[in-house]
Amino acid sequence: MFARWFPAAINTRPSEWSRAAIGMSLGTMFSVWLCSQVFGMEVAQHLIGPLGASAVLLFAVSSGALAQPWSILGGYLSAGVVSLLVAHVLGRTLGSACLAAGMALILMCWLRCLHPPAGALALLLVVADPATIALEWKALGPVMLSASTMLLSALAYNNLTRIRYPKRPAEPAPMMPLPDSQAITAADLKLALADMEAFYDVTPEDLEQLIHASELHAKRRSIGDVFSSKG
Repeated sequence: MFARWFPAAINTRPSEWSRAAIGMSLGTMFSVWLCSQVFGMEVAQHLIGPLGASAVLLFAVSSGALAQPWSILGGYLSAGVVSLLVAHVLGRTLGSACLAAGMALILMCWLRCLHPPAGALALLLVVADPATIALEWKALGPVMLSASTMLLSALAYNNLTRIRYPKRPAEPAPMMPLPDSQAITAADLKLALADMEAFYDVTPEDLEQLIHASELHAKRRSIGDVFSSKG
């Protein structure tokens, strides 16, 4: 039972960790600096928590669905609008902040822009610092400026370091002759994910590509085993 608490090994090399760490540091610093130049350091520093969390996604796991451009822009916009509306109607209390975070989650799911750091943003905008509160609805300005700057930083840095971002739609797997009609397809995987009724940061097309790649490696291994046994 306790073995379930231990994480699986990360399938990336230390060089990739360093690449992501440098990108995260530069992207966060640039986003906060630019926001501070326009709206002041107090407002910019108030947003540094969600921005740092977004940077982890955009630079370390940029292939995930939660790290794509629409996720960060749509997520921050959804959280910003909901939290400011809740603060205006219900006041700036801990309860209203938690309500805003929950409502932001529902809106992000509906708009297909789920981005976890936006949940923290919704909390922060309700229980905000005096400088952010004074901006009222104009607080969307620093939010979207910071999000856009982080996104542009990820676009530039990831592609300059040979990491494709944003992720392109998965191409259909090549048709291969199959011995039967029980081969797994993207449609089957989509139904299976729906049956599990949980959030997974992966698309059915990605899973289909992974399965086909695994089958190809398995075939190569079996062919190698045949030649080894004959030798």
